[in-house]
Amino acid sequence: MRRLPHLLGLAILALSAGSALAQTGYPLTLDNCGVQVTLPAAPQRVVTIKSTATEMLLALGLGDRIVGVGFQDGPAPAPWTAAAAALPVLSDKLPSQEVVLKVEPDFIYGGWESNFAADGAGERPTLAELGIASYVSPAACRSIKPAKLTFDEVFAQIGEMGTIFDAAPAAEALIAEQKAALAAVSPDARGLTALWYSSGTKAPYVGAGSGAPQMMLEALGLKNIMADVDDGWVAASWEAVVDANPDVIVLVDATWNSAEQKKKLLAENPITSQLDAVVNQRYLIVPFPASEAGVRNVGATADMAAQLAGLTFAP
Repeated sequence: MRRLPHLLGLAILALSAGSALAQTGYPLTLDNCGVQVTLPAAPQRVVTIKSTATEMLLALGLGDRIVGVGFQDGPAPAPWTAAAAALPVLSDKLPSQEVVLKVEPDFIYGGWESNFAADGAGERPTLAELGIASYVSPAACRSIKPAKLTFDEVFAQIGEMGTIFDAAPAAEALIAEQKAALAAVSPDARGLTALWYSSGTKAPYVGAGSGAPQMMLEALGLKNIMADVDDGWVAASWEAVVDANPDVIVLVDATWNSAEQKKKLLAENPITSQLDAVVNQRYLIVPFPASEAGVRNVGATADMAAQLAGLTFAP
């Protein structure tokens, strides 16, 4: 924690001095989800799809580059709330290629690889032919399976965004801030187990062993009951949840499936109503945009650590 002001000061000095070491050389070529992306210059007109993409650029102070957003998962938190609310909304869901092209982007940043489909923002080769670069959050790659997600990978994506936009000092400062906040989180030492309940009613869609849920649960000192599944998320069964009887249940709060709706379902479902976590209301709440890899993971982990510290368990 004591090094944070020093690191931030260095980043600010580098930014004000226009440090040559921090500047990106163009054309820049990088590999993203198995696709070679070449940028002739720093993107100036960006479309962001999914909240994770939008909030990444806002956190780096690049909101003025965003010419349109689509498929946002909810309002952005402070300090980005006002800036996010002012951005042009292309579509509440996945915008079509026609809608995207109307704002003349030179870069499209998608939170999911599936955003780049013929019936979505457009296929990546087609966009490249039009002179539009595209980028997928690395943790969301599906054509190439990503490695188990770690906070270092999240910080690496922040750094890569800094390189793409010639904003390395801002990225370095953000990474330093997030590393300090993560270091302040003390893992729970009680040996507790947890279920990460993302969505689903007849069958729960839950956090598995290789994505953002597992990364955050490990930082919290919680053992994920689905950790053995090598995937980010998985469709499980209520019977498997009951057999594991987790000490804590993480509820993802989404506009389409709120934490309160999940609590109601768990309490009314005969098979889950007798779970210790349900009977004793041992829940942790995380907003949906913070449940996917991005700049909100560290803050969400710290917030859940505080929630966890407030829960009581029978001796």
